[in-house]
Amino acid sequence: MLVALIIGCEIAFWVVLAAGLVARYPLRRPRLGAALLICVPLVDLVLLVASVIDLRRGATASVGHGLAAVYLGFSVAFGHSVVRWADQRFAHRFAGGPPPVRPPRYGWARTRYEWREWGKALLGWAVACGLLAAAILWVNDAERTRELGGWIRGLTVAIVVWLVAFPVWETLFPRRPKH
Repeated sequence: MLVALIIGCEIAFWVVLAAGLVARYPLRRPRLGAALLICVPLVDLVLLVASVIDLRRGATASVGHGLAAVYLGFSVAFGHSVVRWADQRFAHRFAGGPPPVRPPRYGWARTRYEWREWGKALLGWAVACGLLAAAILWVNDAERTRELGGWIRGLTVAIVVWLVAFPVWETLFPRRPKH
C-alpha cells in the first residue's frame, strides 16, 4: 500500500509541477501557477503523514517509510532548485524566455557551485535523518524501526561520498578549460 502511495506521490509531484508551469505560461495565470508550484512540496508531506500513520498503527518500518523521509528531505533541500530548473526550461521553450542558466564548468565558480549543491544535500540529509530518528524514537521499538536506522547509515555514506567526489575533488583538482 505504501509503495503504491510513493509511486502516486512521485507522479503527483511532477503533475503538480507541470500544472503550475502550464498555468503560469500558456494559460497566462501567474498567480494560479505560483499557487500550484507552492503545492509541490505538499505532495511529499502527504507521503510523510501517511508513513507516520502507518507506523503509528503498528506497521514495521519498510523501505517505503524511509523513502517518505528522504523525499521530504529532498523537497526541502532541492525543491526550489527543481522548480527553478523546470521553470527556466519551460519559459524558454514555451514563453520565449532566455536560455536556461547552466552551472559553471570550470575554475573556482565550478568549485563554489559544487560546495553549494553539497550544502543543499547536507540540508536534505539533516531533514531526512532527523525525521527518521524522530520516527525511531516515537515508535520506540528497535525491531520495528531497524529499517529506518539502515536508511540513516545509507544516507550518511551517500553524503560523505558526495562530499569527497564532488566539492572536495573540485577544490583539490579544479577543472580547467581545454585549449
